[in-house]
Amino acid sequence: MSVLAKIKKEWFLVGMVVAIGLATVTPDIGRSGGVIHLEQLTGIGVAIVFFLHGLGLSPQAIKAGLSNWRLHIFIQLATYALYPLLWVVFNGAFMAYMPAALAFGFCYLFALPSTISSSVAMTSVGKGNVPGAIFNASLSSVLGVFITPLLIQLFMGFEGAELDLMASVISIAKLLLIPMIVGQVLRPYLINWVEKHKAITNKIDKYVILMIVYNAFCDSVANGIWSEFSVGLLATSIAICVVVLVVMVHFIQWSARRAKFDLPDEVAAVFCGTKKTLAAGVPMAKVIFGADPTLGMLLLPIMLYHPIQIFYCAVLANRYAQKSEQTQAAVATK
Repeated sequence: MSVLAKIKKEWFLVGMVVAIGLATVTPDIGRSGGVIHLEQLTGIGVAIVFFLHGLGLSPQAIKAGLSNWRLHIFIQLATYALYPLLWVVFNGAFMAYMPAALAFGFCYLFALPSTISSSVAMTSVGKGNVPGAIFNASLSSVLGVFITPLLIQLFMGFEGAELDLMASVISIAKLLLIPMIVGQVLRPYLINWVEKHKAITNKIDKYVILMIVYNAFCDSVANGIWSEFSVGLLATSIAICVVVLVVMVHFIQWSARRAKFDLPDEVAAVFCGTKKTLAAGVPMAKVIFGADPTLGMLLLPIMLYHPIQIFYCAVLANRYAQKSEQTQAAVATK
């Protein structure tokens, strides 16, 4: 029962493994243009997911975090300057020792915006600045519509992977931004219904991601891309994700303390500044890279990074919560 309970709790991570396994044996069913035309279903699903994100964003909470401009600049620089700098410094090593598609997958990972739900959730668990986290996670998602394809054009364009930048921005805006805006507009009318059905709506984004992962890996298997992949390369990719996350978390912690942030702001900076979004990253990749047969390998780094960041940040959030409780207890005894 304990094993079954664990599987039930981590059903999303198990689902990603199952989706990859199914794609390996049934690529013709899930590939683009295949039997069930899954690419069309995922497009509809993504619009629904970001419509629900728009419904869930509280304008009051976002306004409450507006004034802390030092925190906002710090987090956005971590997301869109510090992480991309990793590619600038190490792209030669990535390209030398990995297949080009996997190396560019790490480039894509570094260019992605922060998460919304898990950044805010971890900040809340860690007793951090929740309004600041909501504002910055939301701002990061909006900025990512424009900055992520720009960074991909800047970095990958040098290697011949030319992108139609304006077309990518417009497509991503239609896919992500417009549904979010519509959700915000309709929030006063639908928020009560969403709150009553949270058990269902909170899982829709995960179902859509599983469909996209299955579709992407079916395309990759059908085109034979995994013939150049090995277990050793997978282990190396996991190790790189772990090292990147740990180094960035502790560098941002150190920088936040040097910037003299209080503990709640440090917590928000760490969790918003180090997270990379799988929920937005997968559909954005479908727009930016189109029907590229290497899409599965391009997505692999963010798929590996996602569960690693959730696990490590959950542990860190509990430590921050204990530290906050200790600080409050010490103040109360004075």
